[in-house]
Amino acid sequence: MYFDLLFILLPLVLGYLVVVQSESWLHRVNQYCGYMVYFILFLMGISLSLIDNFSANASQVVWHAAVFMVAILGANLIGLYVLDRWHRQRIQQTRDVQIDKLPMIIESISLLGVVALGFVIGLFFSLDKAIIDSASEWALMVLLALIGISLRNSGIALREIVLNKSGMQIAIVVMITSWLGGSAAAKLVGLPALHGLAVSSGFGWYSLSGILISDGISPLLGAVALISDLGRELVAIFVIPLMIAAKRHSAIGIGGATSMDFTLPIIQKTGGSDAVPIAIVSGFILSVMAPLCMLFFINF
Repeated sequence: MYFDLLFILLPLVLGYLVVVQSESWLHRVNQYCGYMVYFILFLMGISLSLIDNFSANASQVVWHAAVFMVAILGANLIGLYVLDRWHRQRIQQTRDVQIDKLPMIIESISLLGVVALGFVIGLFFSLDKAIIDSASEWALMVLLALIGISLRNSGIALREIVLNKSGMQIAIVVMITSWLGGSAAAKLVGLPALHGLAVSSGFGWYSLSGILISDGISPLLGAVALISDLGRELVAIFVIPLMIAAKRHSAIGIGGATSMDFTLPIIQKTGGSDAVPIAIVSGFILSVMAPLCMLFFINF
């Protein structure tokens, strides 16, 4: 467990120590993050193709992913609704905002397409599983280093995180309810509770949850985590504009770790500038906690 923890923390910490002054270089870092996500998912698709009788298990993977997604999102929404009721706050919604969801939907679906491409290539070419696994590990380390750089240069100071109570509360509620939902889903599909806790600890970070759980438990469960977290992202795209005016915490929290990057533009456009710091802080905390929690439950 300690080696795995070092494997995750070292590149994150090293990346976090890098200060980027140039906006163009920071833009490149974010671009390379995207490239590495696609590369890792491509390798994951190849790994799935190397599993004996994967096609026989494909329907089970989709079923398990659907159960996990519904259970985790359901638990999240209940917890976040309670948080909204406790705060009884409303946020002024930007009026007459038209959001083109299609490009975001296409981008999310394209990630599954990359996994499928890797799967097809793995079927037609003889590839060494050890080499694929090693390449996945190195690619993940590079991605984590880039994520560290991105987090350091996102403009969030530790003081801002500590003082932003709403962002912290959202992150805590999402973590606890995700574990409750993941545990319930694991029981429903007949998996060990720890596996359910590991899958639910992705908090929407699909590329990381997919590869970590593939390496730590099994590629099949890694595929479940990937599909579940991608499904969460697609749901968030549609739900955030509908909820954010009346239920700010629920709308921000439903995006999980993506609230500081992928779903942030939607939050900003429909929720106004006041929602942005809350979304960034909650997404930041969940992004930091996701790898630590997954490794803990994988190795417990």
